[in-house]
Amino acid sequence: MTTAYCYDPLFLEHDLPGHPESRVRLERVLRTLTDEGLLARMTPIQPRPAAFDLLTRIHQEPYLAALKHLAARGGGQIDADTYVGSRSYDVAVLAAGGVIELVRAVLSGRTRNGIALVRPPGHHATSESGMGFCLINNIAAAAQAALDGEGSAVPALKRVMIVDWDVHHGNGTQDIFYDSSQVLFFSTHQYPYYPGSGHWREIGDGAGRGYTVNVPLPAGVGDTGFARIYDEVLTPTAERFQPELILVSAGYDAHWDDPLAGLRLSLDGFWHLAKAVVALADKLCQGRLVVTLEGGYNLAVLSHGVADTCRVLLGDNAPGPDPLGPSAWPKHPIDDVLRAVRQIHGL
Repeated sequence: MTTAYCYDPLFLEHDLPGHPESRVRLERVLRTLTDEGLLARMTPIQPRPAAFDLLTRIHQEPYLAALKHLAARGGGQIDADTYVGSRSYDVAVLAAGGVIELVRAVLSGRTRNGIALVRPPGHHATSESGMGFCLINNIAAAAQAALDGEGSAVPALKRVMIVDWDVHHGNGTQDIFYDSSQVLFFSTHQYPYYPGSGHWREIGDGAGRGYTVNVPLPAGVGDTGFARIYDEVLTPTAERFQPELILVSAGYDAHWDDPLAGLRLSLDGFWHLAKAVVALADKLCQGRLVVTLEGGYNLAVLSHGVADTCRVLLGDNAPGPDPLGPSAWPKHPIDDVLRAVRQIHGL
């Protein structure tokens, strides 16, 4: 079976020159994937705009209406960080639809796994507002589509796991599924840091209590610390939950040379994160895995990190070239964080 990818040129039309989240991020990724022969090895999946009634399952309708109206007026700012252009609503709806189409392709058996080369990112978008460069929560829309199903062709799932390795906490994804036992949200992130949420005590509410797993990290954790988190927390959590599908919010801003944060992963560290989630998908849910882009603002790191993720999805045995190498900074111990997370979740 193949690995699929989703892309559309419309994703480049949400743009604000000089902003950290501009079209040049995706352009650089596409160029690297083309130059290294990776796009040619994957199957393209054409995105379709996400259905409005599905989007209203994860976002409040007044927010979607306001976002569409702002774009129709020529755009503006949702907040100091988050811009909207004249095509941004259409782009965001198509980006969410692209991740949904990949999920449908995986669940119908047309492809084994896939990566959504979409923007703008989505994991900060809450049910009631965009923020943090995000307009519509792409991964939440895809998870909801998987839970809703499409009749006998793509039956509704009961358990979806979302793994978020972006350096910033995916507060929007957490917000949307905080009271759900059908979506297990697992996040590693620098803390305290934007957006300020994601303490290990945030574990869900009501029926969703225990289905949000936050691993808040100090700066400087590095590759070894992340390997321990995935071995000691993510793996037993996934094995207990038994997901039918794994989705990944893949930001590459936890790298040691990213300008916006300081968790100090290397590209080799990201390679091993991708290997870990693919291994979990292979073990627990017939390899059914979809990765979608979130942050990452060092263009070399972003493009090579995405390329290595594609290699893992394709089953390659080694990563590609690393132009930056390992972090030279000392690593911060995380024993106390691991102990607290394991205790509160009974691991």
